[in-house]
Amino acid sequence: MSTTTTETVQNTYPQTLQPQNEQSFLKSLEGKNVEPLWKVMNQLIPELPVPKAVPNIWRFNEIRPLLIDAGEIVSAEDADRRVLMLINPALREAPMCKTTDTLYAGLQHINTGETASAHRHSAFALRFIIEGNGGWTGVQGTRLTMERGDVLITPRRDWHDHGKEGNGPMIWLDGLDLPFFREFPVNFTDEYSESRYPSSPVVDTPLKYPWKDVQKALDSKPGDHAIYDYISKVDNVSPVSTVIGAQAERVGPKASSPPRLENSSFIFHVVVGKGYTVMKLVKGETKTIYWEGKDTFCIPSWTEFQHFNLTDETTYLYNFNDTPLLTNLAIHKSGKSGRLVE
Repeated sequence: MSTTTTETVQNTYPQTLQPQNEQSFLKSLEGKNVEPLWKVMNQLIPELPVPKAVPNIWRFNEIRPLLIDAGEIVSAEDADRRVLMLINPALREAPMCKTTDTLYAGLQHINTGETASAHRHSAFALRFIIEGNGGWTGVQGTRLTMERGDVLITPRRDWHDHGKEGNGPMIWLDGLDLPFFREFPVNFTDEYSESRYPSSPVVDTPLKYPWKDVQKALDSKPGDHAIYDYISKVDNVSPVSTVIGAQAERVGPKASSPPRLENSSFIFHVVVGKGYTVMKLVKGETKTIYWEGKDTFCIPSWTEFQHFNLTDETTYLYNFNDTPLLTNLAIHKSGKSGRLVE
């Protein structure tokens, strides 16, 4: 005859709490490193994008004198990169680097005879040349000359430095995916052993997009509005990077662009022209930003916008955006829009 032995296992867990109310229950969570999802569910997965960034404009005629002052006060050696970051007024948490929630922009300045020393980093960079002549950037042994309106790209982890010959300042707009590395701690940066990385001038390179070619492409398209997409010169299909994309835009005299609504965020720079952009924000309010040549302004995610040219001349705009990042994650979205009026 067999004997069955039943063992009783003592439950060592504390008894289930029976709080008298939610407040005492939440108090019981303290020190346990747990938080109730139901208290923040709508914030974590909102019905619509809720960017923290707000529309803002940085006027070149206000910032340029500050850049020139910085060039007299701070040496290139001390600064490493003499840049005034374009910080979104709603994103000023330290360390500050956000122009939109996902994109960084800064205005960089070097003087004649200076070198911004060679380094490399995980962030991708593109540079839109605003002012000056005789400037250059060296990228992994290739020296790229800077002309107004050109876009130069620096792939991730490529050695690069900048220099300036000739008279006057050299100023350009930097665009990087630095906010990505604020949220994901995966960046590496290295300083080269010498101030300059050896480089040689080249006639043609996939790292440079001359403005004359871009403008020609825009002007060859019919109608009052056209967009040029900067695509990789390696495969002639892909965006310039997996995170950042870039575009140039033409708006004819007294004309407007079609309304546009995407969950991408944009940083626009006015190549030439004068006008305004009307934006309808996520919560429904409308904001208008007036701009002129060399100004830079940002448009947050899921903000409907439309550009208006106030002049009898053609306006050209440049932008960089985070569309490739969203596309590669299969979360890019565009919406239907109607004409926006002030």
